[in-house]
Amino acid sequence: MGEDRRLVAVVALAQGMAAAHGPREAWRAAAAGACRALGGSFAALSVWERELGRLKVLVNVGALADGEEEFPEDEAYPVHQFAEITEFLHERWAGGGEPDAWVETAEGPAAGRRPGYCHQRVAALRRRGRSCCVVAPIVLHGRAWGELYVARPVGEAVFERADADFATVLASVVAAGIAQTERLEEARRLAFTDALTGLANRRAVDVRLEQAIERHRRDGAVVSLVVCDLNGLKQVNDTHGHAVGDRLLERFGSVLSLCGAMLPGALAARLGGDEFCLLAVGPPADQVVKAAGELCRRASELELGEGVACGVASTEDPIGPVRSARRLFRLADAAQYRAKAERAARPVVAGRAGPDDPVMRLADEPPTGGDGERRRFRGRHAP
Repeated sequence: MGEDRRLVAVVALAQGMAAAHGPREAWRAAAAGACRALGGSFAALSVWERELGRLKVLVNVGALADGEEEFPEDEAYPVHQFAEITEFLHERWAGGGEPDAWVETAEGPAAGRRPGYCHQRVAALRRRGRSCCVVAPIVLHGRAWGELYVARPVGEAVFERADADFATVLASVVAAGIAQTERLEEARRLAFTDALTGLANRRAVDVRLEQAIERHRRDGAVVSLVVCDLNGLKQVNDTHGHAVGDRLLERFGSVLSLCGAMLPGALAARLGGDEFCLLAVGPPADQVVKAAGELCRRASELELGEGVACGVASTEDPIGPVRSARRLFRLADAAQYRAKAERAARPVVAGRAGPDDPVMRLADEPPTGGDGERRRFRGRHAP
C-alpha cells in the first residue's frame, strides 16, 4: 500500500510541474509535490550558481520559519560550507549514474547519509525548529543543477534510508520537469525575440501594446510608442554588403536598448527590416520624448547609416481618444513618416503641432498600399 501511495505522489509531482505556467510555478510545484510525497512540513528548491559558487534558494514552501520567504530575493549559501554537497557539484560523475539523497538530523548523522558531518545543516535545523531533513541533488543534462530539500518538524519521525532513496527518485522527476520548463521558456523566448538583434519582435509588441491599451482604458495609464526607421540601411547593404548592414542593425539595437533603459519597464523591439520601436507604459510623455531625442542623437553618431527618423505618440498628448492599439501605432508611424520626409534630427511628436497637425491627418487617412513609407500601415512582419 505504501508503494502505491508513493507512485501516486510521483505522478502528482510530475503532473503539477507539467501544468505549471512558467519557471516560478514549476519550482513551487516541485517543492510542494516533494514535500507532500515525503510527508514533510517544509521544502525548498535551490539552484547551483556556478559563477558565484553558491546555492541560491528559488522557492520555500510549507511551514516557513522566521526570515524565510516563498520566493526569496537573496537567500543563498556558499557551497564550500557544505562538504557533503560539493562532491556532487562536478561537471560529470566519473562512475556514471546520479548521486543519492541523504538524511541529516538535528542530533547529527542519520541513517542513509553520506560520510562527512555537516554542522551548518544541523545548526540550521535546530535554529528553525526542525528535527531532520532529506537532501537530494538534482542532476540535469549530466550536470549538478541544484538540490531538493525536505524537512520535518521536531516531534515527527526522522527520515530513514528508504525516504532518502525515494527522494532520489523525486529529484529525477523534478529534473525532468525543470528540463521541460526550460524548453518551453526557450520556445516562448524565440517566439517573441528578433533573432538578429535579440530585441523583442513585432509579435511581442502587438501583445504588449494590446495589454497596455487595455490598462489605459481601465485606469488611465499613460501609454507611449516610439516608432523609428534606421536611415541609410539600403545604401550600407549595397555598398558594404548585408553582413555589414546586419552589424549596423545590431549596433542600433544596442543603442535603442540603452535609450529604452531611460524608461522603466520599456520594451525595445525590432518590428522588421529597418523599423524599430520603444513601448513605454507609465512614464510621462515628456520623459519618453526625451529618451527618443537621445536615441536620435546617438543614432546620428553611428559610424554607418544616416541616423534615424523617429516618431512619438502618447496618450498623454492631445491626440484624441485611443481606444485601440492600432490607433496609437498609426499615430506614431505617421509621426515617423513626417520625420523621415523632413529629415528631422529630432523626434516628431503626434498632437504637439496644434489642431492642424499634419501627423494627425496622416494617421486618419486610410493606408495607400503604395510602395512608399506608408507601407507600415499594413502591419509588415518581415524579419
